[in-house]
Amino acid sequence: MGQREGMTAVVTGGSSGIGRAVAARLAAEGAHVFITGRRKAELDEAVEAIGSATAVPGDISDPADLDRLYDAVRARGKGLDTLFANAAAASFATLEQTTEEHFDRIFGVNVRGTLFTVQKALPLLNEGASVILNCSTRADDGVEAFGAYAATKAALRSYTRTWANELKGRGIRVNAVSPGTIDTPAIAGMVGEENAEAVKASFAAEVPIGRMGTAEEVAAAVAFLASDQSSFIVGANIYVDGGEKQF
Repeated sequence: MGQREGMTAVVTGGSSGIGRAVAARLAAEGAHVFITGRRKAELDEAVEAIGSATAVPGDISDPADLDRLYDAVRARGKGLDTLFANAAAASFATLEQTTEEHFDRIFGVNVRGTLFTVQKALPLLNEGASVILNCSTRADDGVEAFGAYAATKAALRSYTRTWANELKGRGIRVNAVSPGTIDTPAIAGMVGEENAEAVKASFAAEVPIGRMGTAEEVAAAVAFLASDQSSFIVGANIYVDGGEKQF
């Protein structure tokens, strides 16, 4: 489509699922996309499939890895036009089961890692750049054993508002998307391949339109927020949830 020709984007957690779909969408529209994630083989495969992309392996909870990512972006010499802060960790633990290690891992990646992902991007963000945080409908409900994850996503929703206010003077718009029940490889990773189909069927039954969403549908919302078509949308949170939290 060419509407992002010559632009530069960063997608964290870009090797699979929603991150990969967003990277593919932005690249298809003309951007060169830097993707990062912890699994190099998956990143390399994603780059081959996407085309106009560069893989920089790393963990967003490690500041040195973030520095390497942004050094690569800086070397391209065109600044940064779109940042999709997507990388996250998720695992189940009830209040009774929560350990210090569980808490530190979930908050270290989802909140601390996202904060420094955005902070370290600030010198590179061009005038009019768009920053999109990946939140979640889990921040709005009380799904059992998902408390730490939900709390991190609520924190990111709050950061969206604050950062939008702080960066508006540079013409940088900060917004969020909140995916609902999306069919991604992460489901099997959390519940096991043998349980994945039954869990997906259960999830789909709870969605008003009768199915799970796709990563590409989330990517469409992110692409909209990254475009000039959303120029009057700032600090907002777009639900991509099939009506899950709307009724």
